[in-house]
Parts: sequence; C-alpha cells; structure tokens
Amino acid sequence: MSTQGFLLILITIVYLQITGIHCTGLIEVFEWKQMDYENRGDSDSDFVFPTDIEKHEAAMQNDSYIPYNNVPMGVSHFKGKLFITMPRRRLGIPSTLNYIDLKTVGSNRSPKLRAYPDMDTNEFTDTANANRIISVYRTRVDACNRLWFIDTGMLELPDNKIQVQRPSIWIIDLNTNKKINRFEIPQSIVSTGPGLASITVDVDNKACHKAFGYVPDLNNNALYVYSLEENRIWSFSHNYFHFDPIQGDLSIGGQDFSWNDGIFSITLGNKNMNGYRTAFFHPMASTNEFAVSTKVLQNERNAGRSSHGQDFELLGTRGPQKQSTMHDFDPKTGIIFYAEIMKNGVGCWNTMTSDFSASNHGQVAMDADRMIYPSDLTIDNEGTIWVMTNSMPIFIYSQLDPNVVNFRVWKQRVQDAVENTVCET
Repeated sequence: MSTQGFLLILITIVYLQITGIHCTGLIEVFEWKQMDYENRGDSDSDFVFPTDIEKHEAAMQNDSYIPYNNVPMGVSHFKGKLFITMPRRRLGIPSTLNYIDLKTVGSNRSPKLRAYPDMDTNEFTDTANANRIISVYRTRVDACNRLWFIDTGMLELPDNKIQVQRPSIWIIDLNTNKKINRFEIPQSIVSTGPGLASITVDVDNKACHKAFGYVPDLNNNALYVYSLEENRIWSFSHNYFHFDPIQGDLSIGGQDFSWNDGIFSITLGNKNMNGYRTAFFHPMASTNEFAVSTKVLQNERNAGRSSHGQDFELLGTRGPQKQSTMHDFDPKTGIIFYAEIMKNGVGCWNTMTSDFSASNHGQVAMDADRMIYPSDLTIDNEGTIWVMTNSMPIFIYSQLDPNVVNFRVWKQRVQDAVENTVCET
C-alpha cells in the first residue's frame, strides 16, 4: 500500500472516531459502559450500596452513587444541549435530569453528565419538595424554547415503590434555565406517577401561553390534556389506549418476557386549515397506530362523553414485530419515525405519500447488538433525529456487563435517514 493510501485510511478512521459510527442510517454519537456525572458530590465511583435495608435511608441522604443503577432513558436536543434523563428506578442516581454540552465535549465519546438546571433541583429528598425533581423519563422541547417534562414524583424501587410527591408537569425556559411553571397533577386525575413516561407539546410560537401538553398514561390506559393558559388538566379514556394482548410477548436482547404497556407515545402532525393537528398515538405493546384531532382533545367537555363516536381512528398496523416506544413527526417532510423495540432499530412512515399499511413502512436502522431497546426518539428544530438505546430488558431481567458498551446515543438528518427507503420524499 502506498503512503498516500495509508494516510487516507488513517484519516478516515480518525474521522469516524470523532464524528460517530454509522449504523445503517444512523450515526452513533456517544456510548457508555456505565454512566457518570460531573460534580455529583461523591468521588468514589466504586461505592457499593449496602444491602442491609436499615442502612437504606442513611445512604440516600449521603447522595450515594451506584454506577450500575444508572440507566439512561430519554434524549432531546436544543442548541448544543443534549438532554439525557435518568429515571430513579433504583437507588444511587445523583441526578435525574441532565445534559451534555455538545459545544465543549470535543471528541469524548463517553462524556459525564451535568445536572440540569442544577444539582440542587435534582437532589433526592424523601419528603415532598416543590423545588426538587424526583424522577424524569423523557423531555420535550417546544417551539417557544421551553423544556417540558413529567416528574413522576416516585422512587421506583423494586417491590417498594415510594410516591415521594405528587406527579407534576414542569416547564423550564431554555434561554434562562429558570422554571416557568410546575403543575401538580391532582389525585382525581391519577394516583401515582410511574405510568407518566412522556409529554407531547402542542403550541405555536406566536401564542406560547396557549400551549397544550398531552400526557399518555401507559398504566391506566388514559390520555391527559393539560392547558397552560387555564392551568388545568382533564382525562380521556378510550379502548384504543389499551395494549394488544396478541402483541405483548416480546423478545429483546436475548430476554423473553410479556409487557402490557398501554398508550405510550403521542406525536403531532402539522396544523390544518382550522388550526388543529392530527395526534398520532399508539400503545407500546401493540403494532397498531391510531389518530385523533387535537380539536377533540382540547375541548374538556369531550373528555366526559360516554362514547367518542368516530373521533378516534385506527390507521392500521406497522407490520409484524414492530412494537414501538416513542415516535416523532418531522414537520418539513411529513415523515413519522418510530423507535422499534423488537427490531432493535428505527422505522418510518411518510404521511404525505402513503396510506398506513405495512408495505409503506421503511426500516431506517436496525442492529441487534448495538441498538438494543431504543427507549426514546426525538427530532430537533434543525431536522436531526436523536435516538437513545439503553439495553433496558437486560437490566431488568438479567444483568448488564459493565465492561461492554450498554448505552448509546444516535443521530441523523431526516433526509439522510430515509434515503433509499419507501419513506423517501
């Protein structure tokens, strides 16, 4: 091989190491064997949490850090800040809402997380505190430069779940990093918070105060609608919010198990002539997709109806083994992208050019080894898809190997992701 050829190969390898690794449509940006934090107040990363239950409370008060228990769940991006959530499903999690500064991370492919907006807000307390966040699954950025999320208020210890405080909707101004609003979800709507794993924001940047938040409850098979302007919330029930018993048996990462997660993800199409959108939604243990107009959802009186008539619509099925956690709509192309857990990848459907049938769904990415359980998928305002894969079934039903990569963040431009698929415009 010539010297010039060798240098070209070397440059290519270095470039891939810096910019990420391609995986059939997506680029691997970050990877971790175990997660760690900046300024977590505990320098002993090898700390082993005491198994004696009497030491339980004292260890929590010391802000202990248990590397193995930190499994990331959500990912979203805003102007160089990549938000990573760490729901408190175990002990030893210093901060539940975090970010990575993409402008300073350089070539580090396994950066430490920074608490957002600060460590004080994320500090765990075992008593209710309106200034503290207990557990966050996923975040969403709206058109008004605000970060929305649900604090479940629950410490989800196995066999000992503790509802520390009421679940609440948080809104933070991303320009100032200050809390705009915290709305406690009343007991009359929901008793506990672990089924509140996401929120979808409906807003126009010309009327930021008129925002609506749509909250799926995967445990209670309900959809909650929050009005920021009225600062109140109401609840919808429908058979379409329930899981499909035929699609609840899953095999992911070498683990076979059954889940019954109901309505899990909601994404919104573009506004129609009347100023409303189509809300696309699905249960996680299902391959079906459904739709309803936001005109229906935004009218609180509709929530109390005993029958919704034809307002809720079955679009169709994505096809076999295409159960999905999160999905998101790209407003420029009209394409919806799905995080598909049985496929260990990402699928797509073009709402502009095709009906909802299995033959019209494309496969953007798939990797049974490196994309185990895509837990979140978002599209930022720059037209880039972000995906988190976190090996969650192995963590729950087996044991993660701390010596191999378990967690990854992926990205890709929308147009590049659908290239050579049926979704390509």
